[in-house]
Amino acid sequence: MNADSSSASAHHDAGTALIARDPWLEPYADALRRRYAHYQRLRERIERDGGLLGPISQGHRFFGFHRGERRLRGEQNGVPGVWYREWAPAAHSLRLVGDFNGWDRGSHPLERDDYGVWSRFLPDESYADRLTHGSRVKVHVVSGSGGMDRIPAYARRVVQDETTKDFAAQFWMPSEPYRFANNSPALPAGEGLRIYEAHVGMALEEGRVGTFDEFREQTLPRIRALGYNAIQLMAVMEHPYYGSFGYHVSSFYAVSSRFGTPEQLKALIDAAHAEGILVLLDIVHSHAVKNTNEGLNRFDGTQYQYFHDDARGLHPAWDSMLFDYAKYEVQRFLLSNVRFWLEEFRFDGLRFDGVTSMLYHDHGLARVFTTYGDYFGANVDEDAVAYLQVANDLAHAVRPDAITIAEDVSGMPGMARPAAEGGLGFDYRLAMGVPDYWIKLIKEKRDEEWDLGDIYRTLLNRRHGEKHVGYVESHDQSLVGDKTLAFQLIDREMYHGMGVGSGGSVVVDRGIALHKMIRLVTFSLAGEAYLNFIGNEFGHPEWVDFPREGNGFSFQYARRQWSLADNPSLRYQGLNEFDQAMQALDKRFHLLHDPLIEQLALHEDTRQLVYRRGPLVFAFNFHPTESYADLRIPVPDAADYRVVLNTDDTRYAGPGRSAENIVYPLQHTPMYGRNQSIQIYLPSRSAQVMAPV
Repeated sequence: MNADSSSASAHHDAGTALIARDPWLEPYADALRRRYAHYQRLRERIERDGGLLGPISQGHRFFGFHRGERRLRGEQNGVPGVWYREWAPAAHSLRLVGDFNGWDRGSHPLERDDYGVWSRFLPDESYADRLTHGSRVKVHVVSGSGGMDRIPAYARRVVQDETTKDFAAQFWMPSEPYRFANNSPALPAGEGLRIYEAHVGMALEEGRVGTFDEFREQTLPRIRALGYNAIQLMAVMEHPYYGSFGYHVSSFYAVSSRFGTPEQLKALIDAAHAEGILVLLDIVHSHAVKNTNEGLNRFDGTQYQYFHDDARGLHPAWDSMLFDYAKYEVQRFLLSNVRFWLEEFRFDGLRFDGVTSMLYHDHGLARVFTTYGDYFGANVDEDAVAYLQVANDLAHAVRPDAITIAEDVSGMPGMARPAAEGGLGFDYRLAMGVPDYWIKLIKEKRDEEWDLGDIYRTLLNRRHGEKHVGYVESHDQSLVGDKTLAFQLIDREMYHGMGVGSGGSVVVDRGIALHKMIRLVTFSLAGEAYLNFIGNEFGHPEWVDFPREGNGFSFQYARRQWSLADNPSLRYQGLNEFDQAMQALDKRFHLLHDPLIEQLALHEDTRQLVYRRGPLVFAFNFHPTESYADLRIPVPDAADYRVVLNTDDTRYAGPGRSAENIVYPLQHTPMYGRNQSIQIYLPSRSAQVMAPV
């Protein structure tokens, strides 16, 4: 047993094994022990109450509408029908209303039990032809605040009336449930996770909201052709305001009806699985919409039913409600939600949004997180930490191969390590500092001034032993008020200078070259997985802005201009093909999972950065004008090297200054500690990826 494993063993039982990986955590051993003890207490209580796969994660099978029987005392055979149940402990009364009873708010009262759970049974003999699939329903809640029609908390479908704009739940029980034709695929052996982040509504070129069916028929083939092996779907959970990007959720168990039915979402997931593509859900458990007409806020008349009371329950920046993760029924609501999406829809994993906001009482607002002390102490919400640990436990108990990803900007140690070590249990964490770094660099310095050593160090600056998702830009970097990377680099010249053979523009040439180089260096260094936002692979111009009052409810910027990438006379197509070739590097050489990364050469004066990842050698020339013939670089293997990707190729919208598929012969000339080297031709503002022959 080596010292590292011995130390890990010594710390393991107390939930402090993280210290073996990072000795700087030693002063916080007691805090880690307290955190682990808090998690253990929650797990022990869950085990006493039936275990992780018991009642705590089966709320969706009990609350809401479900077929069942009512059996009176002494009766041998039960009466078939539909049960409706709702948790509303502070309410005075609940009454079921809808199309089935002409919206009579007095005709169908519910009964309350000792735990604040209200229920009503609707026998088939009286309601089979009244409470029908698709009919609208609500529950009228009378509380100390008065009476109000509410959407059931566990509603499976919510629709908006086109005339009144009012939202209502639908009684959703299709006569023929969707039957999946394909099993969930496994991530191909050796390949890293390559994620295509997508929003179904904005996936069309037309100025309207797209549907699940259209995404399946039109966008899925594009993703497959590019070579991504996972799709991350945004805005799936029902939200009343389209412009919220899906992050102000109102109904946590309902598929957004803007895009189609639950069955149409299942068909999309099924089709992706048929292509060997995993589907991840962007799940929002960090907050909920403030609306009372559509959401959970003051459902039983109190703010503290699902959320913290008074100011602690309100997010000061997001104008939304914050869950009380210490409450059993809140834990059941959210943990059941994790299980629901994984089992009912066969999502292959979950990307948890807003984790930083959950972890800290100040939500990480205006906090820089410069010391380890920022990750411990009174500012940390231990209940939220324990909830995330248990949510990860549950996801992996439901599906051992489930993938969980944390959106955490704070850098909390152990985010992607098991709870038993003192971690939070995620499989991956987003490398959120990387896109911010690129934006700052592009805005503040000309590329001639970039510090190549700093770029290399920044892209490798991640916590040891935790898997990261590297990316240049996600939806966050494309929102209104900002610009896509391509638009940051080229700006207004994209409107008239992207033609093939159009005479060229220095700005466009520079932007296209750097767009590829930035993506390639990030893809190859920044993590064990990679993410791209829909359309940005081909240099989508401008920004993302959903229809709203401020833009005249325009769809101009809430769509994807696929015709740009499909047009062979435009250079967008070359960027699209480059992205496809970049994804193929991982498919062919298993790049993302390979931990072997070494710097081979770095010359700030002549603007060259050379390194290896796995078997491949990456050579970058960031010089704006100087091309280098017979440039000698060290190589790790005693072999000839073939160029397998060249950003300069004409097929990738480059000027084509070097030959395709060129082989550089081995030379037994030592260089920088290596016994061998090769000489290459490396044009200005270009990069080459070389594999040993």
